[in-house]
Amino acid sequence: MLHEILNEGETWVAVGFVLVVALLVWKGVPGMIGKMLDQRAAVISAELEEARRLRVEAAALLADYQKRAAGAEAEAQSIIAAATADAAQFQKESRTALEAQIARRAAGAQEKIAQAEAAALNEIRALAADSAVNAAQKLIAARLDEARAKTLIADSIKGLGEKLN
Repeated sequence: MLHEILNEGETWVAVGFVLVVALLVWKGVPGMIGKMLDQRAAVISAELEEARRLRVEAAALLADYQKRAAGAEAEAQSIIAAATADAAQFQKESRTALEAQIARRAAGAQEKIAQAEAAALNEIRALAADSAVNAAQKLIAARLDEARAKTLIADSIKGLGEKLN
């Protein structure tokens, strides 16, 4: 019976398998595999921690950017409001001066009065346009990229003619 078992191929495969496993255990291979897995786990854990740190840092940067963007937007709105108020005040003052001039020269010829009024309105438009350009330059410097700046300047210049008339 022992002789039959020794002649079987499966027996020698089992003996070889047991010897290989015993040799691996004797040489400490499971410990080495455990150490390698522990090292790999430590590397992965460190990478995950670094990713968490970077995520927190990115969130802080995003919050800071959003805060700055809101501040710049508020500043831009205040600059626009101030420029609009200045233009309205200048328009009011210029109209008052023009009416006083017309009243003083009422006795003069009608053609002279029309020429003086046209010159005063052109001056008002030029000064209002200069104020709008200055406000747009401040706005561009504070917040806007080049493409957005070009669009806003064009819109402001188009809108001034309607506001002054």
